[in-house]
Amino acid sequence: MPSLNPTHIDDERWQHGFAFVDEAKEVRIHYIDCPPETKSAKGTVLLIHGYPNTSYQWRHVITPISNAGYRVIAPDYRGAGDNNHPRSGYDKVTVADDLYRVVHDHLDKIHVVGQDIGGMVAHAYAASHADHTRSVMFGECPLPGSTPYESGFKNSPGMWHFTFQQQLDLPEMLTQGKEKIYIKHFYDRLCFNPAGIGPRDVEHYGSSFCQPGAMRAGFDLYRAFPQDAKDNQAMLKRDGKSKVPSAALSGEMSLLREVAMDQTNEFYEKAAEVVVSRSGHWTAEENPASFVEGVVSFIKKHD
Repeated sequence: MPSLNPTHIDDERWQHGFAFVDEAKEVRIHYIDCPPETKSAKGTVLLIHGYPNTSYQWRHVITPISNAGYRVIAPDYRGAGDNNHPRSGYDKVTVADDLYRVVHDHLDKIHVVGQDIGGMVAHAYAASHADHTRSVMFGECPLPGSTPYESGFKNSPGMWHFTFQQQLDLPEMLTQGKEKIYIKHFYDRLCFNPAGIGPRDVEHYGSSFCQPGAMRAGFDLYRAFPQDAKDNQAMLKRDGKSKVPSAALSGEMSLLREVAMDQTNEFYEKAAEVVVSRSGHWTAEENPASFVEGVVSFIKKHD
């Protein structure tokens, strides 16, 4: 297993690619593709990052998961990272459909792993493309449409940014020129291991979110929450609880752990809990060794 803060930043096995998932609207998706060292992979793992992150969130875990025998694909979802910044399509079903278009022509069923906003996308992927999903792990997010979310967790003090970032225009205006200050606040507030996201990492993320349209794209993910809630409830009503093997993936010290199992059990027939030890919200960055161990242990059961 990797050390607590390894330096897997850009392995020689990583292949960077771009896919146009909607050429009419010029929606471009950047992704990292890391094959295993063995000739044939046990399966494929799709890693979906959160906010305010990019695929860089997975820098410490891509290679170790691949070393366990899996092909790893880590995209920047719509509007994030090295992508362009379209004006629409930030509901999580659409974001999940983007990622499905990136991978579906080349792969069989896949293991889907997402945290934070990426957790919402992972759930949307598994719900929309169950036949293409071998297992799903998601957490570090209150899921729109779930009972914990709708019963008040979305309005708790720790979730103040949900309301702020859903306002039109104002968040962009107030954070313009202060993007790094604003996003660093999230890393500092929600972490347990502050070494997990250091100055160099903040600089990397800051450069990404300083791009024209990047902050607006991030806020649009939150503005889509009301639609996400409707979509999640509609899919549950239409299909019932999902039979896709699932796990709630949480940081041991994270506030969001308290809702993880309840919301996962609400949407899935059988849910496990995977806890990343000595970690707050940013699990793959705060304790990548525990993250890799938890993820690989779970997906091995569902190969």
